[in-house]
Amino acid sequence: MSQARAKNTAENPERAAAFAAVRGLSEALAAPLSDADATIQSMEDASPAKWHLAHTTWFWETFLLRDNKPGYRLFDEAYPFVFNSYYEAEGERIRRFSRGMLSRPTLDDILAWREHVNAEMAPLLDDERLAPLIDLGLAHEQQHQELLLTDIKHALFQNPLGPAMWDRAADPAPGAREDGWYSHPGGIARIGHQDGGFAFDCEGPAHRVLLEPFALAISLVTNGEWDAFIADGGYETAALWLSDGWAWVNKNRVRAPAYWREDAYFAHSGWQTRDADAPVTHISYYEADAFAAWAGHRLPTEFEWEAIARGQEGDAPAHDPAAGNQLDQAAPPLPRGSAGLFGDCWQFTRSAYLPYPRFQPAEGAVGEYNGKFMSGQFVLRGASCATARGHSRASYRNFFYPHQRWQFTGLRLAKDV
Repeated sequence: MSQARAKNTAENPERAAAFAAVRGLSEALAAPLSDADATIQSMEDASPAKWHLAHTTWFWETFLLRDNKPGYRLFDEAYPFVFNSYYEAEGERIRRFSRGMLSRPTLDDILAWREHVNAEMAPLLDDERLAPLIDLGLAHEQQHQELLLTDIKHALFQNPLGPAMWDRAADPAPGAREDGWYSHPGGIARIGHQDGGFAFDCEGPAHRVLLEPFALAISLVTNGEWDAFIADGGYETAALWLSDGWAWVNKNRVRAPAYWREDAYFAHSGWQTRDADAPVTHISYYEADAFAAWAGHRLPTEFEWEAIARGQEGDAPAHDPAAGNQLDQAAPPLPRGSAGLFGDCWQFTRSAYLPYPRFQPAEGAVGEYNGKFMSGQFVLRGASCATARGHSRASYRNFFYPHQRWQFTGLRLAKDV
C-alpha cells in the first residue's frame, strides 16, 4: 500500500470528487441490470454484479468506518459474513461459489447500503491520516468495476438468447495499427513503483534488473492474425504448446478464444461480427505462449515491458498510462486497437507473479490484498478496455492463473535482438 499522503480535503476537494466519481461509476455500470441479472454467478472465478457492489461497500465500512469512526454501527451485522472476500483476519465467510445463491439482500438493499456508507464516509475524506487507505479503497473499487464487467459478460454469454447489457453502440473507429518493434539495447533497468503517489504493495520495492537486448512489438496481436493461427492448425500442433497447456487444450476441447463463434464475437452488446483488425482478447496464458511460438517469437518478461513503457528504449518517450482505449463511462467495453502500450487488453508476460526483492506485505488485514497470491500465476501488464482510465501505470502488475481467460487478456510479442 502506498505511503503517499494527500492534503486535507477541505483544502483539496479532489479526494471527495474522486470518491464520488468512483462510487458513482460502479452504480452506473450496474444500472442496466435487473435484480436477477445482478444475482447470477456463472462460475467460481466470477462473482455476481450485486456482490461486487456490496463487497466494495463492505471494504469501506470495515476498514474505514468501523475502524476509524468512533461510535459507527454496522448497517447490517450479517453483511460481513456474506460480503468478505478472502480476508482471513476478518473471520468466517460464505464459500466463493455460494455468492450466486444470495437472492437476498436485493439489489435495492445493496444500493441503499451504498448510499448509507457514502454519507458516513464524508467526514473521513477530510482526514489526512487516512489518505493511503482511502486511495487503496478507490483502487480496489476500480478493480471490481472491471471484474463486474467481465463477470457479467461471462454470465450473459451462458444464455442461449445472447442478451445484450447495452444496446449496440456505433462501431468504434479502429485504432491506427503500426507494424514494427520498440527496440531496447539491454543493460540495467530500474523496475517497480518509483514515481510517488499510490501504488499497490506488489509493485515495489523498486529494484534493478539486467536486461539482454530485445524488442517489443508496437501493436497487439489481432483477431485476423489469430484466425491464421487457427487455420494453420495452431490448436492441433502439440509442439507449439507447453505440456500443461496441451493437456488443458485437449481436456477442455479449446479451439478458439473465449466468446468466439465462427465469424462472430459475444460482447456486452450481444453477438456481433468479429473485427479482424481488433486486438484478440479472452485468451489464456497457454494460448498466448503457443501463438508466440507459432509466430517465431516469444512473450516479453514483465521487466522488458516496463522498460519500454517507461521510455527506457533510448530516446523514445514514456508511454502515457492514461492513453489508449480504456473505460471512461458506463458503456460497452470493446477492444478496437489503439496506439501505445495501455488499453484494449491486458498483455501476458512470461514472468511468474512473485515478490520483488525486499518485499514486505502491509500490516493487518490489508496485507492479505496481494502478497498471499504470489504463487502459480503470471503477470499481465498494461490496461484493458474495461479498466477505469487512470487506474493503471507503468509498474502495475495484474495477475491470473495460466488457464483463465474471462478477462480482456491478449498479447504483444517480443523477440531477442
